[in-house]
Amino acid sequence: MNRLKLMIVVMVLPLILVDVVKADEGMWIPMLIGKNYDQMKKQGFKLTPEDLYNINKASIKDAIVSLGGGFCTGEVVSNKGLVFTNHHCGYEAISANSTPQNDILDNGFYARNYTEEKPIPGLFVQFLVRMEDVTPQITAALQGATEANRAAKLEEVKNQLIVDATRNTGYEGAINDFYDGNQYFLYLYETYNDVRLVGAPPQSIGKFGGDTDNWEWPRHTGDFSIFRIYSGKDGKPAAYSADNVPLVPKKFLPVSIKGVKNGDFAMVYGYPGHTDRFLTSNGVRLATEETNPVIVKLRDIRLKAWKEEMNKSVDTRLKLSSKYAEIANYWKYFIGQTEQLKQLDIYDQKLKEEAEFTKWAADKPAYAGLMDSYKKMYAAYEPYAIHRTFVEEGLLAPGFVYNTLVTYNILKGLDARKDDAKAVEDLKKDLKEVNDGYVSNYNEIADKKIFAQIMTTYYAGVPKEQHPQFIEDIVKKYKGATVEESFTKFANELWSKSVVINPDKFKAFMQNPSIEVLGNDLAYQYASQVSPRTYARNTFGSKVGDFEAQKEKLDKLYLQALLEKNQGRLMYPDANSTMRISYGNVQDYASKDGKQYNITTNLDEVMKKYKPGDSEFDLPASLIDAYKKKDFGQYAIDGTVPVCFITNDDITGGNSGSPVINGNGELIGLAFDGNWEAMSGDIAFDKKYKRTICVDIRYVLWCMDKLGHADNLISELDIHKN
Repeated sequence: MNRLKLMIVVMVLPLILVDVVKADEGMWIPMLIGKNYDQMKKQGFKLTPEDLYNINKASIKDAIVSLGGGFCTGEVVSNKGLVFTNHHCGYEAISANSTPQNDILDNGFYARNYTEEKPIPGLFVQFLVRMEDVTPQITAALQGATEANRAAKLEEVKNQLIVDATRNTGYEGAINDFYDGNQYFLYLYETYNDVRLVGAPPQSIGKFGGDTDNWEWPRHTGDFSIFRIYSGKDGKPAAYSADNVPLVPKKFLPVSIKGVKNGDFAMVYGYPGHTDRFLTSNGVRLATEETNPVIVKLRDIRLKAWKEEMNKSVDTRLKLSSKYAEIANYWKYFIGQTEQLKQLDIYDQKLKEEAEFTKWAADKPAYAGLMDSYKKMYAAYEPYAIHRTFVEEGLLAPGFVYNTLVTYNILKGLDARKDDAKAVEDLKKDLKEVNDGYVSNYNEIADKKIFAQIMTTYYAGVPKEQHPQFIEDIVKKYKGATVEESFTKFANELWSKSVVINPDKFKAFMQNPSIEVLGNDLAYQYASQVSPRTYARNTFGSKVGDFEAQKEKLDKLYLQALLEKNQGRLMYPDANSTMRISYGNVQDYASKDGKQYNITTNLDEVMKKYKPGDSEFDLPASLIDAYKKKDFGQYAIDGTVPVCFITNDDITGGNSGSPVINGNGELIGLAFDGNWEAMSGDIAFDKKYKRTICVDIRYVLWCMDKLGHADNLISELDIHKN
């Protein structure tokens, strides 16, 4: 068998053979879910594979949407385009529509009719129309390509396939690689750009527990928000218009309030972002020992400075809350990931797997020595990996850096395309969106403090011999008694002289923008030095680029080898922001210290955590009143309201807001978090401890019904009681 034929067999066989992976592990490709069907049936699934994914008739895939290009998932729950997702997924939209006079972030909000629903500029949803394996076309087109032109040829082929597939359809196309470039799928999407905020609980419900409970079980958070998709009168995507109508979807999910019990089938259907399950021991060690601690340290600087200012006024808290929540979420994530990777001895496990692989590959010339190549590559890169993290999480972190660079590039584009009216209009729209985002998160006291502290931390954490000259020039020019004092002086001059950092000066500058003025601005001069391409060229040389290129080659070869080695086994690919299905069961567990955890939490426990006036554990008066009156309606069980439950499904970032679906295809909850004991999940799945934390749909409906009195929304749902 020649090498090309072997590669094609290796790439396809693992997707069609017998399953040996435990069913609660894996993010599976919907088009191929029939390979898992027997196992799913054993665990309680009662529908057919065609009910999950079908391109000829409506299936559950048609009720699942990617929000904003993949940052979260949502599900359509009514024949009028109503969408459920997480509160933290809607957080930016909610906070952007909040003011001290109408604080819907704190008070909650439910539209009583269509006219009260709030348009969210820039927010869009995508429905997957279909997917197709295009590996054979791409493999054939790349035959004879040299190493130098392979990347360009690949992009050319992908672009042509997308053009051919989307011609005269109105769809958008994308081609994603799987198994690190050993397989390719074409995806066609239908995008709707008119999405409106319909409802959300007060954040004391939607974020109950705050940072303290984040990534923890038991959990008591009502993490949900509600949106609606609008279309033109013809049902097709359309730009926002008051004349648009609620979308009539191909499919929406019925809602079950029957409840869950231990062992029930549970499936998560959504858009998981990124996993790195095939990362080698070298990468695990680099993350746990070097880069993750740097990320945590630099994010901690931002969080502390913002928190100090947020505590001073409601207006500041509303302005910064969305950005704060975004940074805090993964600040804690990296702490937990590092801790759990170490506790689970993932580095040693990887070493054992690699030793076994090396033994298998010894008589295979294509793969022999692969692990040694990884080791040498990481050894050469490691001195720069820490430095790179300081740049990405530190020097590039101040908001003015991105805003200044984008503004400069757009102004250049406006000048170059001034005779193209459509291009000018689009560029101005992009410019306004970027600038508005910057201004909305600006806080001078916090931003200056953050800038000086990050620069100081960078200066101490990066070996001096790796410092670029412009950093040393700053310390020398603004010399103070300490390095931090030097950077504080530099920050003071930046803020006083720049026309683009302070929002008032920036707005004045944008009344008559000049690319020449911007090019000479102190803020732009700093930003241009730390821009990724310039910084890498001037400081790292080819070292980072060489590492990425070599790692891409080794990863592709490693996955090719694993696919060959594991023929006869069903092997799932890493998550890559494409639609996936995870399935398992509602399942309790015992912690590492032997504490037994139940599958559910309830409103009684919420009340036990209640701390009046506390930023994390306060509750709205409406909830307290309803609880005292035992006004639980049809959502009660055992004299209380269920709040959250856990499953052993395999999820990651991007799955937030994904529907949790029972064996009958009914919505039973929304996935929103993972547990602390399994924070290693993006790199290593742990069957014993890994759990997905879900808000129970009965709590969602109780909050809407009894607290929000959103009868109009409840009436849209297809609620199943049995």
